Parts: sequence; C-alpha cells; structure tokens
Amino acid sequence: MAHYSGGCQCGKVRYEVDVDLGQTVSCNCSRCGRLGSILAFTPAGKFTLLSGEDALTDYQFNKHVIHHLFCATCGIQSFARGKGPDGTGMIAINARCLDGVEPEKLTPKSFDGRSA
Repeated sequence: MAHYSGGCQCGKVRYEVDVDLGQTVSCNCSRCGRLGSILAFTPAGKFTLLSGEDALTDYQFNKHVIHHLFCATCGIQSFARGKGPDGTGMIAINARCLDGVEPEKLTPKSFDGRSA
C-alpha cells in the first residue's frame, strides 16, 4: 500500500488514501464501462475525505449496495463507498483521480460486472 491524494476535477472533493495500485480492476458494468474507471479497493479506515462532503451526490443502481459518489459541480466520480464481502466498510478509488498516477502504467484485472 502507498499513500495518495486525489479528488475531482474542480477540486471541491479532496481526499487522502492508502491503497495498493497493484490490485486494480476494470469493470464492464453499465456504469464503470461508460466511465472508464480503474478501481482500487481499500478499507474505509484507510480513506480520509478532506473536503467536499457537501458537494457529493449519491447514485445507486442494480442492487443498491454501492454509493457511487460524484461531485455535483464537475460530475467526476473519484470514489465510491460500499462493503466488502465480510461486511466491513470499503472504498473503491478511481485510480484515474489520484494525483501523480499514470493510468496507462496500471495493469487492471478485468471484472465482468455486466454479468454479476
């Protein structure tokens, strides 16, 4: 795990997170496929929202278990909140929204969210 800062395009949403970018996922569900997200998952305790809680809009679909949070100003979804298989809080980080990360250097595993 490494420490990163990240956020949305306009800067209203900012956070810090400890996450392993060696374990990224590219999902083909109806949302992630359209967004082009590269996701990395980390326990909720490794994530700190620094600013922008009041700028976040929540979107849920399918099973309504993941809170897809996006900035109401610029529309960027830089992270989502959910629960891991064991019920503990998890954060899905859009690695494309991390400062200084070059997405083309990541090697995400494909996940068939369309069929899940």
